Amino acid sequence: MASPRSSGQPGPPPPPPPPPARLLLLLLLPLLLLLAPGAWGWARGAPRPPPSSPPLSIMGLMPLTKEVAKGSIGRGVLPAVELAIEQIRNESLLRPYFLDLRLYDTECDNAKGLKAFYDAIKYGPNHLMVFGGVCPSVTSIIAESLQGWNLVQLSFAATTPVLADKKKYPYFFRTVPSDNAVNPAILKLLKHYQWKRVGTLTQDVQRFSEVRNDLTGVLYGEDIEISDTESFSNDPCTSVKKLKAYEENMYGSKYQWIIPGWYEPSWWEQVHVEANSSRCLRKNLLAAMEGYIGVDFEPLSSKQIKTISGKTPQQYEREYNNKRSGVGPSKFHGYAYDGIWVIAKTLQRAMETLHASSRHQRIQDFNYTDHTLGRIILNAMNETNFFGVTGQVVFRNGERMGTIKFTQFQDSREVKVGEYNAVADTLEIINDTIRFQGSEPPKDKTIILEQLRKISLPLYSILSALTILGMIMASAFLFFNIKNRNQKLIKMSSPYMNNLIILGGMLSYASIFLFGLDGSFVSEKTFETLCTVRTWILTVGYTTAFGAMFAKTWRVHAIFKNVKMKKKIIKDQKLLVIVGGMLLIDLCILICWQAVDPLRRTVEKYSMEPDPAGRDISIRPLLEHCENTHMTIWLGIVYAYKGLLMLFGCFLAWETRNVSIPALNDSKYIGMSVYNVGIMCIIGAAVSFLTRDQPNVQFCIVALVIIFCSTITLCLVFVPKLITLRTNPDAATQNRRFQFTQNQKKEDSKTSTSVTSVNQASTSRLEGLQSENHRLRMKITELDKDLEEVTMQLQDTPEKTTYIKQNHYQELNDILNLGNYTESTDGGKAILKNHLDQNPQLQWNTTEPSRTCKDPTEDINSPEHIQRRLSLQLPILHHAYLPSIGGVDASCVSPCVSPTASPRHRHVPPSFRVMVSGL
Repeated sequence: MASPRSSGQPGPPPPPPPPPARLLLLLLLPLLLLLAPGAWGWARGAPRPPPSSPPLSIMGLMPLTKEVAKGSIGRGVLPAVELAIEQIRNESLLRPYFLDLRLYDTECDNAKGLKAFYDAIKYGPNHLMVFGGVCPSVTSIIAESLQGWNLVQLSFAATTPVLADKKKYPYFFRTVPSDNAVNPAILKLLKHYQWKRVGTLTQDVQRFSEVRNDLTGVLYGEDIEISDTESFSNDPCTSVKKLKAYEENMYGSKYQWIIPGWYEPSWWEQVHVEANSSRCLRKNLLAAMEGYIGVDFEPLSSKQIKTISGKTPQQYEREYNNKRSGVGPSKFHGYAYDGIWVIAKTLQRAMETLHASSRHQRIQDFNYTDHTLGRIILNAMNETNFFGVTGQVVFRNGERMGTIKFTQFQDSREVKVGEYNAVADTLEIINDTIRFQGSEPPKDKTIILEQLRKISLPLYSILSALTILGMIMASAFLFFNIKNRNQKLIKMSSPYMNNLIILGGMLSYASIFLFGLDGSFVSEKTFETLCTVRTWILTVGYTTAFGAMFAKTWRVHAIFKNVKMKKKIIKDQKLLVIVGGMLLIDLCILICWQAVDPLRRTVEKYSMEPDPAGRDISIRPLLEHCENTHMTIWLGIVYAYKGLLMLFGCFLAWETRNVSIPALNDSKYIGMSVYNVGIMCIIGAAVSFLTRDQPNVQFCIVALVIIFCSTITLCLVFVPKLITLRTNPDAATQNRRFQFTQNQKKEDSKTSTSVTSVNQASTSRLEGLQSENHRLRMKITELDKDLEEVTMQLQDTPEKTTYIKQNHYQELNDILNLGNYTESTDGGKAILKNHLDQNPQLQWNTTEPSRTCKDPTEDINSPEHIQRRLSLQLPILHHAYLPSIGGVDASCVSPCVSPTASPRHRHVPPSFRVMVSGL
């Protein structure tokens, strides 16, 4: 009988037992009972005393012939029987009587056994008792008829549970424990290791079916579940091939096989010989057998206590081995020895009972019809209680309450690991002898351990350290931005918007700490709160950073791309309103999300996994998620809004790509940021979704994406400014020429292409242009000096005002104030005033002879001379101050204009009246 966790004698298996059953009990028919016949001849009994002593005849029924397999049992116990009779005679236990054991060979045949029994009754003396009974079939037939003959039978080898039926066999006793006697021992072992679920595997034989049925009743009464019961028939060797315990991996640290221990020593060697044609290799068989526990009766007591004979079990065993000579030993010799002592003590008590009665009946007067004496002998047998070589000899309902031993198969040999005393109902496990293949006794079932998958503490620490470094970097950028806010480079890049970009990056960094907090760090309620908080922080941080960046770009686009507007003032307050509007949209989405379908903590259960340590534990991973009913819809709304925001930023960056004032235009860096953030977000979202069952991988991906996006964005915005401010503060605000007409857009690409080709042509060309530029600058300096001399002459001439008409004062004042560059109270306004006099009355014709022939002194203060000086001053002032707002470089166009050229006929760039606030 076995269960999914015991191994026994190999035999054909039923279908594999279900996985939950872990402890197997196996009681199988012994494989090899074909023992070689010994050299013992017929046993005729012990030597008889002198004829003066009346005999007390005992009928001995057992197989003795060599032709019968179990004949070796009878021959093996005879030396023990002779020792017992000799010691009883020497102690004069039955004085004046002596035991006369008459042996009859049953040959383990029902017919021959019955014939021997009736021949003994008919032709022999009146036998007081029957001693023997080895073969179950012969023994059961004879035992059933004993009541009619008033004979009490004592068996030393019949272990079949069938004989335990006292209604059917009231006069049957046995000194050997029944096969059912192992069941209380098994129950005690199960309780010792707290095994409450077993399975049974039994051969289809009545003897073993009886044991299984009895075990079922014993376990049921103790609240131990038999999860499965299987059986097989035919040869056990064939069943072993079908069982394939090794191939099915039904062995090892997760299984414990409990099998009957009544097999012959080294029975597995003989099984291997018979099964050598199969795939059941010896090493596989030994591997499957390793650690099994065998349960069998104890042949001899291990206690160093003197028995009823005055000798210890160990002393008796030495005498038995000396006496048996060449006869093979029998595992039942101790029970036969104690059986003779039981008969002697029973007859002694019967004689005492007869002596005490008033009938004065003698025991040798017994006959098969004497029910009274038969009952006296029966009662005396039930009162047996002494310590023999097999332990305490006590009967309970005719069954021997003996000692059951536990052996374990260790390293190809059986080792005794404990014993069970049925009389005291105690189990003794020998210290440090029983070994399990695992670190602990196997479980009676697979323990399902629900284990929360949590983020690794070292991983969380590493990513938190990287996040702290990122926040320190952001703080450094914030300090740099505040400290240098009055620098022209920082002022023109909107320091308030820069602060918002840094704030958004720090919020994104902070969300990493919240993403790493799971059930191993916080409670369930706190985790559910974190689900909402981290979503809000990451969303607001993203919008704050990129919203401020895109607002700056929109201002540059609005100023330089709208050529129809004469004047456009965009203050930082307006940009803050734009960022606030973006955040308001975020808040509306998040508030609706939280109110309608808030995020909840959900636990997802995954399929069971084996224990990495090899224990009999199945781990069911649990994973916490932040989810709600319509998670996909809400994420789609958030992703759509953020995607549109990024597309808008890409559009602004593309439109302002040709605005070449680095302090104003971050389009290139915005494009790079949007590209990196977009790619990383797409990759991160995909990988995060695919690894949702691996929290460590998912957290690592999410954290690295946030760290990368925040860091690259902050570095692209601030590192160029920091480098420029440290190396060349004026480079970012150097004058560039802006042309923003729609027709010029097509020429920009051609110009950039030509400039690229020039740069690639040769450095000599560049050096020539630089020399020309230097020459023209020197020319401008000379002209400025001439202009200053002329101006001084005008101031020193008192008559000059008489030549200026009264109605030209206002126009003259506008012209002289052409180069006035003022800064407003916030230090961020630049005013460019351009005026060109279009009054034809003030123009002159340089070709008139009368004008050229007049006296120089007379004409120097004339209106014509004044007009000429102003026409010369106008372009110089124009070229001198236009570069301050990004106009024509003074080195690129010569300020020298022919005096004969009329101002209204010269090409003058269109005048822009632009005021930029906060730059």
